[in-house]
This record gives sequence, C-alpha cells and structure tokens, in this order.
Amino acid sequence: MDDLDAGLLVQEYPAPRRSLRVAFVSETYPPEVNGVAMTLAHLVQGLHARNHDVQLVRPRQAKADASGTSERFHEVLMRGLPVPRYPSLRMGVPSKRALVRLWSFHRPDIVHIATEGPLGWSALKACEHLKLPVTSDFRTNFHAYSQHYGVGWLRKPIMAYLRKFHNATQRTFVPTPKLLEDLSGCGFKGLRVVSRGVDTALFHPDKRDADLRRQWGVKGEGLAVVCVGRLAPEKNLDLLMKAFDALATQMPSARLILVGDGPMRLQLQSRRRDVHFAGQRSGEDLARHVASGDLFLFPSKTETFGNVVTEALSSAVPVIAFDHAAAAQLVRTNVNGWRVPLENDKAFVDATIQAAMDHERLTRWGQEARKSVLSLDWNSIVAQFEGELREVLMPAEPALAVAHARAVPSSLLQ
Repeated sequence: MDDLDAGLLVQEYPAPRRSLRVAFVSETYPPEVNGVAMTLAHLVQGLHARNHDVQLVRPRQAKADASGTSERFHEVLMRGLPVPRYPSLRMGVPSKRALVRLWSFHRPDIVHIATEGPLGWSALKACEHLKLPVTSDFRTNFHAYSQHYGVGWLRKPIMAYLRKFHNATQRTFVPTPKLLEDLSGCGFKGLRVVSRGVDTALFHPDKRDADLRRQWGVKGEGLAVVCVGRLAPEKNLDLLMKAFDALATQMPSARLILVGDGPMRLQLQSRRRDVHFAGQRSGEDLARHVASGDLFLFPSKTETFGNVVTEALSSAVPVIAFDHAAAAQLVRTNVNGWRVPLENDKAFVDATIQAAMDHERLTRWGQEARKSVLSLDWNSIVAQFEGELREVLMPAEPALAVAHARAVPSSLLQ
C-alpha cells in the first residue's frame, strides 16, 4: 500500500471523539411544565443520545421518585421544598457536602448548572472545591420578576447575585444575542449564545382539532385566540385581557383560550366568564391546544426566550408579540405575525384587532409561520451545546483522555 492509499484510509476512518462525562444540575425538570425544564430535557437527552455519560442532579419531585441509572441517564435526586406560590414546583436546598462526596467518587469532566437556586449555588461551590470545570445557563429574568411581586427594591441585589454566580463559571449560555448584549452591559462575562429549538414533529399544524375547537365554543370559521403560559403577574396578562376585551367589542364570537395555571387564575376567571381556561397541558395535548388556535398572543416582556413562541409558529399559528426575546428574532410583521415596540402597549392591542379581523391574512401568515422555524431542530442545538462544552474543556482534553484510558481493563489493551 503506498502513502496515498494510507492517507485515504486515515481520512475515511477518523478516530472517534471521546465521550464526555457531563453532570447537569437543575431545580426543575419534566414532568414539571416550564420552558427551563423542557429545554434542559432536550439537552440532557440529546447529549445522552450522542453517547455521552450524563448525570442529572435535581430535587426529588414526588415520593415515587428514586435515584438511579435508567435507560435515559443517571439521575441523582436531592431533597427539595415547594416553591412559594407554586406548590407543584420544587426547589433544591443547600447540598454542597453531598455534591462534593458524589463528585469525588464519580468525577465528571464538566458540570453544567441550569438554575441559580440553592442547589445550583451548592453545585458551584462544590465545583470550586473540587476544581471542576463548570458552565451555566441564564434562563430566567428573576431580577425583572421582582417588580411584579411588590419587591422591586430587590432588583439590584438579585442582579448582583446573578452576576456573581455566573461570573464564577467558565461560560454562561444565553438564548438570544440581545440578552447577551444586555447582560454584557451589566458586567456579565463569558457569555455565549446557544439558542433553543422546537419539536417541529410534535408542534405541527396537523394537530389542529375541530372537536377541541367546538369544546371551546368556537363555531365554524370563528376565531380562537390562544395564549400559553403561567398565569402569573410577570406574564403581563392584564394587557392580554385588555387586547381581547377590545377585540371582543368588534368580534363578539371570538374566544380566548388560556393554557396554563398559576396564582392569577381565580382573579382572571372572575373577570371574564367567556374565557376558556384549559389548565396546564403538555405533550400531544399541548400541541393540539396550540395548533387549534387561529392567533397566538404573547404579551410577556420578561422572557429570556419564550419557547411557546416557537411552538406556535411551528404549529402554523401567527404570533402577536413584543420586539423582545424569541419574537425579536423570529416574528416578522405582516409575514408570520406582528411584532410591536416593547414599550407600546397600545400597538399590541391595535395589532391584535387588525390581525384578527382579516381571516385570509391569518391563513397566509400561518403558512409562513411554519416555514420560519423549520431550521430550529434540537439536533443542531445539542450539537452546538456539545461543541461549547468541548471548547471549555479543550486545555484539559489530553489529561482527561489519559484518565479515561486508565479506567480501561488492562486485558483489553493486550
């Protein structure tokens, strides 16, 4: 065999990339229903499917929960407490000593912290103690939420805590370039954009359900306006109701469907009797609810991304939203929806009415909506995330490879 043939063989059979040992730490995970849990699940399961050794550290969600290795990955369940005002959600408790013990015996190559609560802080301190590489996510605007719960004075201290937390990690991932710009201006370092994907097979226009629409009270070609999210003050639901009130005066047959639950549900139910409260939905059931709408309203101004925007677009449902987070990147006015200036509430109401009154335009926008998110598949997002982790580890890769080789039985090396 000549040198040329040998070179071709080397290119044809490249050495496989070494798998990573990645520990994820999060205060939330499915079956809890929220954007952080859903996104993290895709990353965890995606890395596991790419043959990486994945460990998930999270609070125990129910008595039936049990730590152990499943077909998915290794889960370590910690003690947790109910989140105030959201008893269905759990938060972790300080656990540095337990994490140091865990990772001393089963040392990961890298730790990724998805939430900044007590469990996340404990993980950060454990990584510092063990000198483990660590990355983090900035996924929730807790500092922005404070003004909606009567503790606006906490905004600066919360931001200071978040800055200290994330600057102690080697890299912090954010979902949009605008958020990166905003956080950079607040002194955050090591920021990288890793967007979020959407399950275009699950959120599909074929999930539109005529029977479900009839249950909502929508007749024939009547208009169903859908909003999906937590029923809480930070979601700007007063503006949502204002927009629908204005629409209902001109289109009395229109129906508003709220998908989700939260502390504002009773208040909203007492305000209007013609609004359908669908409660919390997930999976195929959620996909049916989204696809069965004609127009999707997203009034929130506090999101870091807003997964429901991509889910609506993927379902061929036009979106009315502010020029913020995911909508700023994906919603194009008079193409797949309507994007309005962030501080212009009146423009949101006006856009809702104008869009709703033109059925042909909504149909056209819906067709374009689906096309606009087809490239946001989770496989490419997971591959980008994996690349970022490898880049953090790059200086340590040779030493890690030696450590993994020592773990191979000597009989296999003979």
